[in-house]
Amino acid sequence: MKAVIALCRFIANQLAPITLLGAVAAYLYPPLFMVFRESFLWFFAATMFALGVVLEADELQDTLRRPGRIGLGVLTQYTVMPVLGFAVAMLSPLPPAVAVGFIIVACAPGAMASNVIVYLAGGAVAFSVAMTTVATFLSPLLTPALVKLLGGVFLEIPFWPMMKTILLTVVLPLGAGMLLRRYLGRHLDVARSLAPAVAALAIAIICSYAVAANQSRIAEVGGWVIAMVVLLNAAGYFAGWGLARMYGFDSHHRLTLAIEIGMQNAGLGVALALKHFAPETALPGALFAVWCILTAAGASAWLRKHHLETPAKAAGPLI
Repeated sequence: MKAVIALCRFIANQLAPITLLGAVAAYLYPPLFMVFRESFLWFFAATMFALGVVLEADELQDTLRRPGRIGLGVLTQYTVMPVLGFAVAMLSPLPPAVAVGFIIVACAPGAMASNVIVYLAGGAVAFSVAMTTVATFLSPLLTPALVKLLGGVFLEIPFWPMMKTILLTVVLPLGAGMLLRRYLGRHLDVARSLAPAVAALAIAIICSYAVAANQSRIAEVGGWVIAMVVLLNAAGYFAGWGLARMYGFDSHHRLTLAIEIGMQNAGLGVALALKHFAPETALPGALFAVWCILTAAGASAWLRKHHLETPAKAAGPLI
């Protein structure tokens, strides 16, 4: 069992390279991942179930005593990134279906992987956990509403079907995982070790399937999509830092907000795009998932090297 736990921790901590390798393999040999055409939503539900298992409500109590700061962070999340995503979609010479993909990614909640990135970079971990959790629970209403508002410029947006998908693949499995956690007892530590690996593999499979489904289109629009992914990710980081400074946040909370804004739950964006739109709509999300994890992991490594103070305790596993 110790060997299995060690392997799971290794997989969870290698999310970025695993996702990157999966994307490369999917591009080189698409049939390897096309078998997941009918099951990708189940994989995303697995990531949310895993999150529910490891989510510790007790860790949020101190931060929840300052709901104003969390509210300001979530408000920034659901305003700044959608505006930036819309700007990217409008300014780039991309087909409407691909442009909507950027809007979907930008309107998703923050990525849960941001919690461990914040920890490694020396940010405010409890604030990160609280912000991503609140944003995730609000996503069934806010994500489809924002996509309809902004994406309607390009395509007709199925608001109610998108809301139903988020409820079934985000809220329901997340709640089920939190419920199961209460009954695991002495097996909780094992579950907390297994869950992040399940989530990491599921995200890698979802993004790899999106790349496989778009192999022929990558040659046509791949350069522009990659450039816009880099721009959107960087703009999110800078906007988060600048606004946090304007809000009067200390350096740890500025860093946290920058990471939360720049990192999006691209896995959710890919799942929504594949379910409700043409396959090419999922391409921005698949590439964004890989890129934002790579940049955030690289930034945290740089900050550790330059001796930025880190908290004494992690927020939890990487999912």
